[in-house]
Amino acid sequence: MFAQLFNRVSTAEFHLASPLAEPRLRYLNHCGEQGAARRTLRRIAQYLLVIISQLDLEADREVRVEEIQAAAQRWACREPRHHKTKDPETAKTRFISIATQWLRFLGRLQVLKAPPNPGAQEVEEFAAYLDQEKGLSAQTIQTECFYVREFLNRFCAPPRQLHEISIPDVDEALTQKGRQDGYTRGAIRFYAAALRAFFRYAEMRGWCTPGLAASILAPHVYRDELLPLGPSWEDVQRLLATTGNDRPIDVRDRAIIMFLAVYGLRSAEVRSLRLEDLDWEKELILVSRSKQRRTQLYPLSQVVGEAIVRYLKEVRPRSVHREIFLTLQSPIRPLSPSGLWHVVGDRLRTLGVSTKHFGPHSLRHACATHLLTQHFSMKEISDHLGHRSPDATRTYAKVDIAGLREVADFQLGGLL
Repeated sequence: MFAQLFNRVSTAEFHLASPLAEPRLRYLNHCGEQGAARRTLRRIAQYLLVIISQLDLEADREVRVEEIQAAAQRWACREPRHHKTKDPETAKTRFISIATQWLRFLGRLQVLKAPPNPGAQEVEEFAAYLDQEKGLSAQTIQTECFYVREFLNRFCAPPRQLHEISIPDVDEALTQKGRQDGYTRGAIRFYAAALRAFFRYAEMRGWCTPGLAASILAPHVYRDELLPLGPSWEDVQRLLATTGNDRPIDVRDRAIIMFLAVYGLRSAEVRSLRLEDLDWEKELILVSRSKQRRTQLYPLSQVVGEAIVRYLKEVRPRSVHREIFLTLQSPIRPLSPSGLWHVVGDRLRTLGVSTKHFGPHSLRHACATHLLTQHFSMKEISDHLGHRSPDATRTYAKVDIAGLREVADFQLGGLL
C-alpha cells in the first residue's frame, strides 16, 4: 500500500517502519475500498503518523474525544508553525476528523453512552406493534415513531413519567406545531394521528391515563387542501434537460430523475434499487414497494435503460454496495434520503420552478397527473404507481384537467 501511495521508496519505507503499521494499513485499505482517491489516502497516511505521536497511541488504550480535540489544538497551533500549515483551523479539523474515524474503526474510541430518550422502551415496543400487528411499512413506522419521540422529548423529560402526560400537554404540542414549528394543517393532522395511535396502544398497555387517545383532535383540513402538488410536465422536461451533459453527477442524476418521473417511484424505492433488480435479458425492473411490502415488475424502457447503462459503465464507483445509486465522493455509500432530495430539489430551485414541493416525491405527483392527462384509466395509473387500490389514485382526478391539458402534448423522449 505505501509503495503505491508514495513515489519515493524512502518515504514508503519510512511509513512502513513507523509505529502501528498494521492498523494504519488496514485503515488505508478500508478507505481505498470506500473510493478514496490516492491523494486523499496519502494525506490520511501522513496524518496518522502525527496522530500516533500526539496521542501516544502505542499504548493499547481507549481514547476520549476530549483528548483528540486537545491534541489537535496543541498540534495545529504549535510554534514554530510548519511551513505547509497555512490554516491552523483546517489542520485542526482534519486531525480531529481522521483521528476520530480511525480510532472508531479500530474500536479504540471511547464513546460515552447518551442517556436513553424518554419512553425509549415504550416507543420500541410500539414500533414492533405497528410492524407485527398492524403490518405498516418501515417508512410509516419510522415517521410515526419520530413524531412520538419528538413529543416525549418535549413533554416527558425526566423526572416526568409517561402516565403523567395530560390532555393539555397534547393540546400544547399541537399548538406548538402550528405556531413555532410552522407545520401546515395537513402536517399537524398526520402528527396528531401518530400521537393518537401511540396513546391508544399505551392505554392498552396501561402506560397512560385512559381516554387520552380519544381526546386528541386533529385540525380541520379543507376539501382539496391536500391535493398532491408537483411541477408541471414541462418543468419535468426542463429538469431532465439540466442533466444533458457529461459530468458524472449529471449522468447519475439523469437516471435517478427518470426513475422518479417515468415510473413514479418513491424516494425510498429508488434508493433501495439493487443491481440484481435489473433483468437485462428480459428488459424488466423489479421494484420493492416501500409501503405494500411487495415487489412489482416494470418493463425497462429503452431510453431509461440507456441512461442506466451509461451510469453503470462510466460513472458508478467500484463498491461492495449492491445499491444502484451511490455517492460519487468518498466514502462511497448508498444515497441517503437527503442526498436524493438534493438531486431533485436543488435543480428545481435553480430552474425557478413554481411549486410548493421540490423533493423527489413531487415527480411522482407529476407522473400521475401527466398520465391522467394522457387519458389512462384510474386502474392503469393505480397499477403504475403501485397503489393498493384505485381509490388512492382518485385524488389526482380533482386536479384542474383543463390547466394540465396545456402540457399534455409533451413527451419525455417517447418514454410514456
